[in-house]
Amino acid sequence: MGFRRSGRSARSTVPRAGCALLLALALAGCGTPPDERPSTLPSPGPLAPPSFVPAPVPAFATTLRPALETRLRELRAPGAVVLVDVPGQGTWLTGLGVGDLDTGARMRVDDHVRTASVTKTFTATVVLQLVDEGRVRLDDPVATYVADVPNGATITVRDLLSHRSGLYNTTDDPGLNATLDAQPGKVWNDQELLAIAFSHPPVFAPGQAFQYTNTNYLLLGLIAEQAGGAPLRDLMAQRIFTPLAMRDTTLPARDDSSIPGPHQRGYIFGTNTEGIAAYTAALAGDAAAAQVTVAPGVAPTDATDWSPSYTYADGAAISTVRDLQVWARALATGALLSPATQAQRLQFSADGNYGLGIERSFGGLIGHNGAIPGFQTFVGYQPTTGATVIVAANLLLAPNTYLGSGLPADELARIIAQQLLPT
Repeated sequence: MGFRRSGRSARSTVPRAGCALLLALALAGCGTPPDERPSTLPSPGPLAPPSFVPAPVPAFATTLRPALETRLRELRAPGAVVLVDVPGQGTWLTGLGVGDLDTGARMRVDDHVRTASVTKTFTATVVLQLVDEGRVRLDDPVATYVADVPNGATITVRDLLSHRSGLYNTTDDPGLNATLDAQPGKVWNDQELLAIAFSHPPVFAPGQAFQYTNTNYLLLGLIAEQAGGAPLRDLMAQRIFTPLAMRDTTLPARDDSSIPGPHQRGYIFGTNTEGIAAYTAALAGDAAAAQVTVAPGVAPTDATDWSPSYTYADGAAISTVRDLQVWARALATGALLSPATQAQRLQFSADGNYGLGIERSFGGLIGHNGAIPGFQTFVGYQPTTGATVIVAANLLLAPNTYLGSGLPADELARIIAQQLLPT
């Protein structure tokens, strides 16, 4: 759906939209599926990918698997890839359910997925690296880099990173969502999207409140390109993906809506327009209206190849759960930043649990989630124990559920945290 939110409350749990799933979802049944690959990998080092070595399935998988499969069925989600790494208890990497409703093909653990708003963590990291290099300052006004931004003389780079700019959220715009429904393959550019955002007045004065706004990261992508002297996709590759050996992670070209193989199919219930209406109701506290209503037996729409260009710097990256495990630790520990800059990144706001391109979640996990038509992801790392939880689901939002409890990857991650992670 046009809107993609991350977070853990009615205020912050929302991304995207819906249509309705097949009642028989063929979720995994009993036993260990052939594509389940538990491992003994240690928590990955800051600049190296984990080494996966086959090992016995951890004991916690015995009770965790049925709980996760039950929740998937309740959410009418086709499937998910799950990676749980708990030091002292083991690592479990598995595919649950199906990755293609037409063929019934199982989820594969090496599937590529759209990371949606997890992309914001990459964009923010590039900007913060430029801060470390003295090319950008956190308290610079946005007007230093981008002209004609409403309140651009008083909105700072820090305000953009922490979602405190007060700018209108591009993907809240009803016209944008209607166009996404009518033309899902349309390739958008930054100028079009900024024009949509700036056609609305600011929501509040800069720095005065928290509101998750994709417009902030659209602007941060432009700032990164100007200060970094290269396209954002190249900056991410050079500064993040290559140093961390994240070989399956990319920010694709803006006009490329394909996903590298292997990949699952991604689904959405309802439309972007219906989803944004539910999102607006959630923000207003109207639980009854904050859902996409779908009749039983209605199938979801395949959104796998829809263009993500309308959410580029804020939501278009592609990765795998293995790469995201590497990233979860590097993000939370500041592997690519100076200690001083990482300390500022981890100053979470009381009203949003949000730092500088990173958020604090349930179970003491810090990282980010994301949602985009077809896909919903959760990336979390618990600094106190070194535990990592990665979930990638191939459904945006469960139908007939309140947004705060209808995001499949978040819901599975919540169950994992409750069962395994001390807080």
